[in-house]
Amino acid sequence: MSRTATLSRATSETEISLSLGLDGSGAGERRTGVGFFDHMLDSLARHGGLDLDVEARGDLETGAHHTVEDTGLLLGRALDEALADRTGIVRFGEATVPMDEARASAAIDLSGRPLSVFEAKRLPSLVIGGFETELCEEFMRAVASTSRMTLHVRVEAGRSAHHMIEAAFKAFARALRAAVAIDPDAADRVPSTKGVL
Repeated sequence: MSRTATLSRATSETEISLSLGLDGSGAGERRTGVGFFDHMLDSLARHGGLDLDVEARGDLETGAHHTVEDTGLLLGRALDEALADRTGIVRFGEATVPMDEARASAAIDLSGRPLSVFEAKRLPSLVIGGFETELCEEFMRAVASTSRMTLHVRVEAGRSAHHMIEAAFKAFARALRAAVAIDPDAADRVPSTKGVL
């Protein structure tokens, strides 16, 4: 079974094309015009075991918000499509990732119920490589909403905003990798007492 999706999205603010493979190795290119965001998508692909190609053009003269959020919305749609009816997946995933002085955790339920909870009380508000730090939460929310996942991300420690956000993306990636994995003991069943997700 091929767990892949190729999608595009065009609005008056952004034009994005994306290709996703759930059973990958981090291959692909990420070009959004926002340097730090490309770096975070690289981390997501590598640590999530995803093959991911992203090409985005957006109204960066107004900031990176539309590009980051719309990329998250499209990535979530691609995840949902690649998972199909979610037969055989583990469904749940969690990870804690340290990055030097920073530490973040993520927990995922591919439940079909979209919810995003993001906690980062000490995350400084600044811009890193064209990426406003609050866009980390916006991206996670966008992915969760269109992929129909429940996602909890917590930045637990840190001083460097770069390290804190990178730890959050890597924790999300590792949790996602665990959740989308095929359960060899239940490869022919949907992991729900309802029989559907």
